Amino acid sequence: MGAGPHGHGPLGHGPLLLEVEIPSDVACIEDVVAQVVRCCEDAAFPDRHVAFHIPVALTEALSNAILRGNAEDATKSVRLRATVDQHALVVEVEDDGLGFDLEACTSDPTTTENLDREDGRGLFLMRRLMDQVEQFRGSGNVVRMILHRRSSDDRAA
Repeated sequence: MGAGPHGHGPLGHGPLLLEVEIPSDVACIEDVVAQVVRCCEDAAFPDRHVAFHIPVALTEALSNAILRGNAEDATKSVRLRATVDQHALVVEVEDDGLGFDLEACTSDPTTTENLDREDGRGLFLMRRLMDQVEQFRGSGNVVRMILHRRSSDDRAA
């Protein structure tokens, strides 16, 4: 795996930064999620976010990058960059895939017509648990998720 935390200091003394590169292997997800959670704990992020919102949304983003973006191609990798400061957690997950149209992915997997679909649940969860989810092209496809310390709405865990 790639690099670990950089600029690691107590809250208020600059952002905590984690940069990691992993192979396209779902077995690597748990360790990366744990590293991001530790950074959030070190930055005194709210417990409900650290316990539920962040692990679920991040697991979904990494799974999508590995399974869909890189199609589990062992020659490709997934890159993660997470920054935690006094205001928010910003996570970028980048794969080597061609990308997708995030705005076109609006189906609600909880509706009757979508219950049997095998896709759409991950993005739905990411949007529900994070304050912002964006997609753009970098050197590959990038999904950026932002979770503010004080969400604009009281997201239930």
